[in-house]
Amino acid sequence: MELDRRQFLKRAGVTGGALAALTALPGCKTLFPPGYEHGATILDGLASDSPIDTVVIVMMENRSFDHWLGWLGADQAYLEAGRARYGKYFFINANNQATVNSPTGPQSTQHMIGWNYLTNPYRGCDQSDPNHGWNAGRAQRDFGFLAPTANDDLLPIGYYEGADLPFTQEFTKRFTTFDDYHCSLLGPTWPNRHYLHGAQSGGNKTNAFPTGNGFDWPIIWEKLAAANVSAKYYYSDLPFAALYGARMNPFVAPIADYFTDCANGTLPHVAMIDPSFFGAGENDDHPLADVRGGQAFQRDVFKSFAQSVHWDHGLYVSTYDEWGGFYDHVAPPHFPDDRANAVDQEDFSQAGYRVPSVIASPYAHRGLVDGRAYDHTSILRFLEWRFLGAPPEGPGSPGDSWYLTRRDQYALNLGASLSGEIVDKDLEFNIDVQIDPPSPPCGTGPAALSNMARSVLEADDPAFDEIKWKTYLDRQGFKTPA
Repeated sequence: MELDRRQFLKRAGVTGGALAALTALPGCKTLFPPGYEHGATILDGLASDSPIDTVVIVMMENRSFDHWLGWLGADQAYLEAGRARYGKYFFINANNQATVNSPTGPQSTQHMIGWNYLTNPYRGCDQSDPNHGWNAGRAQRDFGFLAPTANDDLLPIGYYEGADLPFTQEFTKRFTTFDDYHCSLLGPTWPNRHYLHGAQSGGNKTNAFPTGNGFDWPIIWEKLAAANVSAKYYYSDLPFAALYGARMNPFVAPIADYFTDCANGTLPHVAMIDPSFFGAGENDDHPLADVRGGQAFQRDVFKSFAQSVHWDHGLYVSTYDEWGGFYDHVAPPHFPDDRANAVDQEDFSQAGYRVPSVIASPYAHRGLVDGRAYDHTSILRFLEWRFLGAPPEGPGSPGDSWYLTRRDQYALNLGASLSGEIVDKDLEFNIDVQIDPPSPPCGTGPAALSNMARSVLEADDPAFDEIKWKTYLDRQGFKTPA
């Protein structure tokens, strides 16, 4: 599909009217609900005076917003509390109830728990991991999530309710979530994770390995180091950051160090954390991992931060790399991008579907929904404002060097809804929420492959295997699991 010039410029051009959207009419989604007197935001002050000095970022795997958080749209207690706090226009664009077309006729979305289609609703065993590659994403956008070229079975129309996700349920309702936060590309895992590290995928559409000694485009880690901002990437088993080669060595640490640094009050200014992608201990939420493993991982990582001395001046960001092929009812937008293209197949301005994202902080509003359009580079934009001299929003001035690419240069700042003063530093939810242990991994064959292996196989790279991954890591000097 090709776009005419008018459409292309509209999709890929400068978003000069972004800030004007904050004055939308009642009923439209904005930063704050219309009529709510929110006071000063953290972006109203100087970055050097910001009370946030520690940012923790956790990126999980492959879940869409409606699939994971659609229940919020029908949670009457949550909606009533929001209206009481923020006025009658409080709203969240969340809906897990829909009917979608399929080759065998209309199909209704299904609650995963108790769905007789699934032998293991917490994993989805006996089903295919939903397609979410470059071509499959476009098929879902154009023809629906169950189109013949989009997916092979019904798993994409399954969803979870809040009670199925005990940590997520309380965590999301307590802090600020986003109902227009999209993954950066309508494509698979690795290209989307690249946007969190470098505001681009280097033109990669698949989960491709680098040649030589790693991908060489500029990344946020080097900019932070040049500004003397401490930063660490904590990995659980296979460090994604190793794909950038030995230049990441100074930043990489095992996840055990994260828990130690929280306890000792020695976290860096910027901490990024990845779950386990590998084997029986996989807890990244990537199908066909048991989501209870992911719930326990997120609970433990957040608890360590929230109980540390860093919490009083901290920001915790939880997001997912991409939608994983699961149903979401909001069409993916376009964002400014250096590789924007009028030809759809080459268009890197095309974002993916919405992913569940939450920010937690003493400066985050309780139960708020920020409705502006964000992607992963909106996290970078907060870091660039707080530590690297970027303006709060907007493209900056000619000659500026704080940004990495056009994408983060024009990204909206994820911190815009944070208060300029402490809202409430007490957690007031059960941080020790009980979570049932995960079930054993699914059988043998493709379902038993680790996430990283499945991801690359889905991206039409059949040459990948775990030995290749480990060999690459060993060449870069990273210790890998046995």
